[in-house]
Amino acid sequence: MFDFLYSPAAWLNGLLIFGLRITDMSLDTLRVLFVVRGRKKVAWALGFCQSAVFVIAITRVLSDLSNPLVILGYAAGFATGNVLGIVVEERLAIGHIQLQIVSRRRGPAVAKALRANGYGVTEISARGRDGTVRLLTASVLRKDATRARQIVHSVDEDAFITSEDVRPVRRGFWRA
Repeated sequence: MFDFLYSPAAWLNGLLIFGLRITDMSLDTLRVLFVVRGRKKVAWALGFCQSAVFVIAITRVLSDLSNPLVILGYAAGFATGNVLGIVVEERLAIGHIQLQIVSRRRGPAVAKALRANGYGVTEISARGRDGTVRLLTASVLRKDATRARQIVHSVDEDAFITSEDVRPVRRGFWRA
């Protein structure tokens, strides 16, 4: 009943499917992120490669359904590929994010420090729960986000920071 466990060919086929699915899903995750960022050429290339790898993987699985290791490899490769794709995309850090910084007392000093480091900042006076605050908006390259947050917290350790992905549309100051 479990004879497949003793077959090196069954294990190799399961591992091959696992590797193909990791590749397929990593490419798919990256492709979706590039689509969201409007990077058409890169999304096309990733989609082409991803679909080719998928066809090879699914063909191998369907030709060997009697081997539970290929199904296990397929499922594990799918899950692992998703995570690996996210890790790779985080390390690439492509695109821009918009930081929203709320500072109760040090808003102008935070803005000055960010500008001194080459970041464009828009300052707005706003009202928070406990009174007047400064709302600062800075659009930065994703790969520079950690540095920008460090600058903010070096000036105002109590500053509240949120971020969201953005796509530059037209004009303004973008540190590129």
